[in-house]
Amino acid sequence: MELADRAVGFLLSFISIFIFTYYTFWVIILPFVESDHFIHKYFLPQEYAILIPVFAGVVLLCLLSIFVGFVVLKSKKKKA
Repeated sequence: MELADRAVGFLLSFISIFIFTYYTFWVIILPFVESDHFIHKYFLPQEYAILIPVFAGVVLLCLLSIFVGFVVLKSKKKKA
């Protein structure tokens, strides 16, 4: 079990580092590269650099609100 936990942890760390590096390069470095450079075909348009995190944040807040609502309703049923 310990080996599986370490493998999952390594995989999650690798994915997080990859996403951080990709996003950092996309937002900070890519605007300074000429628009006809071949590297631009590996990235989405710049507008998505804001839209994707905002959308993910809204979805996260919605799911968190639903979870808290269920916990509150369940705790009220337990008291009654």
